[in-house]
Amino acid sequence: QVQLVESGGGLVQAGGSLRLSCAASGSTISTSFSTYGLGWFRQAPGKEREFVAAISSSGGSTYYAHSVKERFVISRDNAKNTMSLQMNSLSPEDTAVYYCAARRGLFLYSRTTSMAYDYWGQGTQVTVSS
Repeated sequence: QVQLVESGGGLVQAGGSLRLSCAASGSTISTSFSTYGLGWFRQAPGKEREFVAAISSSGGSTYYAHSVKERFVISRDNAKNTMSLQMNSLSPEDTAVYYCAARRGLFLYSRTTSMAYDYWGQGTQVTVSS
C-alpha cells in the first residue's frame, strides 16, 4: 500500500503564489517511488475533477493543462519521495481541492485522466480571493 498526503493549501489573494507538496509513504516506498508516474488534479464545487499537471517517473517529462501552462510548475524529488506544484499568478478560477496521484508501472490510460492512477491523496484546499 502507498499513502499520499498533500500539504501547503490555504488562502491566497489573486495574483499571489502558493506551493503544494505531496509526500509518499509505505513499506517499500524508498524503492518504488522513483518508478511512479505522478500527477496533480483539482476539483471545484459543482465541477468534475480535472487534470492539472503530471510528471514522469524520472522527472524528465512534464505535462500541463492549458489553463495552468506557464503559471504552474510541477517537480519531484525522488530522494525525498515527494512531489511539488508551484502555483503562480493565481486567480479565483484556481480555487479547488487539489489532489496528488500516483501510477505504478505503465500507463494504461492517458496520464491526464484520473482513471490512469492507482493511488490518491485526500486533497488540500486552495482558495484564491479577489
